[in-house]
Amino acid sequence: MGAALAVAPVVLITLLIGLRGVAAMRTTSDFLVASRRISPLLNSAAVSGEYLSAASFLGVAGLMVKDGIGALWYPVGFTAGYIAMLVLVAAPMRRSGALTVPDFAEARLASPALRRLAAVVVLVIGTLYLVPQFRTAGLVLSAVSNTPYWVGVVIAGAAVSVTLALGGMRAATYVQAFQFVLKLLLFIVPAIWLVFAVGANVRHDALNPVEFTHFSRETPVTFEVDVTLDLREQTTISAPDGTSSVHPPGELTMPAGRTVVFAAGAPVPEVRGGALPGGPDWHRPLLDLGHNGAPLLGTWAVLIATMLGTMGLPHVLMRFHTSPDGRAARRTAAITVALLSVFYLFPGIYGVLGRVLVPELYLSGATDTVVVALPAQVDTSWAGGLFTALLTAGAFAAFLATSLGLLLVVSGAIAHDLMPAGLRRLRITVVLAAAGMVLLALPSTRLDAGVLVTWGFTVAASTFCPLLVLGIWWSRLTAAGAISGVLAGLLGSSGSILLALSEPRLDGWPAILIAQPAPWSVPLAFSVMVLVSLRGRPPPWARTAMLRLHLDERREPGRRSLGRTA
Repeated sequence: MGAALAVAPVVLITLLIGLRGVAAMRTTSDFLVASRRISPLLNSAAVSGEYLSAASFLGVAGLMVKDGIGALWYPVGFTAGYIAMLVLVAAPMRRSGALTVPDFAEARLASPALRRLAAVVVLVIGTLYLVPQFRTAGLVLSAVSNTPYWVGVVIAGAAVSVTLALGGMRAATYVQAFQFVLKLLLFIVPAIWLVFAVGANVRHDALNPVEFTHFSRETPVTFEVDVTLDLREQTTISAPDGTSSVHPPGELTMPAGRTVVFAAGAPVPEVRGGALPGGPDWHRPLLDLGHNGAPLLGTWAVLIATMLGTMGLPHVLMRFHTSPDGRAARRTAAITVALLSVFYLFPGIYGVLGRVLVPELYLSGATDTVVVALPAQVDTSWAGGLFTALLTAGAFAAFLATSLGLLLVVSGAIAHDLMPAGLRRLRITVVLAAAGMVLLALPSTRLDAGVLVTWGFTVAASTFCPLLVLGIWWSRLTAAGAISGVLAGLLGSSGSILLALSEPRLDGWPAILIAQPAPWSVPLAFSVMVLVSLRGRPPPWARTAMLRLHLDERREPGRRSLGRTA
């Protein structure tokens, strides 16, 4: 219960900062981009705060327990994407004068149809990114207390929607900057404590992986999702009331919500489509997605999605519109790379310790909770409870900070890009959009946060990345080419994701290219965009519009914005 109560101060501070933003919000520009007055240091802390989501705070360590050391390629891609954004996108996006990505699309190519299509893409990316935030909030709260899963989902949705409806982007900026500092401390300090508290033997086991083949102690396992187990030998499984049953080798299906107890020394069953933690596949430095036997392709698929997808994330791009000018936007991106690099030094600690101390999470399907599960395994006294509470508070800070930015761009896409803008309409849309995301998150417990977020990156890489790169750097891009390319990328990536959700019976590289389509959907979008544009002719003002994205504002005092303003 103490861990659950640690969430209350984080939620309360979030709401109080939202109240402080009410007086400063009078226009649509105030609501969406905080009147473009955010300094680089504050902005970079806010960007880092909203970027370090559930997939970073919990998901990377959870994926390490499930998939192995290769999961560390996720933070490599997350951080490297900002370098590409720094070089190619940050300053020109700010110089466009747009409020949103769809705003930029229409301003650059004078196409209302492209603006509407871009708004739909924002909704798809926002949904894929927001649902895992709310889903993991419910999962973590239920893991550290007796609260039902839906309680954490509703608390996260309510806190985010109220904060945004009251204070808009200005409130979101201060909340995200505060929560970045908070979760950085609440992630690093427990990690250092764990390293010293576990003892020399555990540290040795963490650095020298051994396959998890037998339970070292009597171990209860609560299955969070439906799981098919492969029993390699005859296994005795007990119920919590003490009754036991003997199961022969073969398949055994465990329904979600069931709790069983494995005796000390019992053989560990394999999870269908998985590999036992600590085995040869586990400590290979490549990412074998779904254990389909093509680790190099799986690693490239994740890197392409995360690196190029970062350039197309609408909630991150909107942050650069809050900078005073293009140079400030570029400084914001540079500082963000440094801040993210500090944070991503530590998820590996939780991952390797989780493989040693709580490997049974691999069976239950709840590997996303490994970070908050570790302190109680190391110390059952007040210290373990304290660090569990701190990590729970940090996890909720991660959910809320990321959800604020995502909900803002989703609401902006609906009430600014698809419908006439208005402050009252934006506030109402925030609440309605949050309610919709909560409803989608309730049945999503079986999906990994890291997988869902990577899908969001994949859609961004397949749509907005080619649109922005070509729109900023290629004067021959036409509206027809941009629409065709974005449509091709959207249909290709989202169609592949829907097919993956149906769990088709595929193996090898076809399974990887369906589960993570970025290696083919990104080149498809670029190719279609270029080929269709070459068949047409850009308008005569296209080169001038593009040049305005690259000229330093201070050399052109008083020049008019490329995009429309509110």
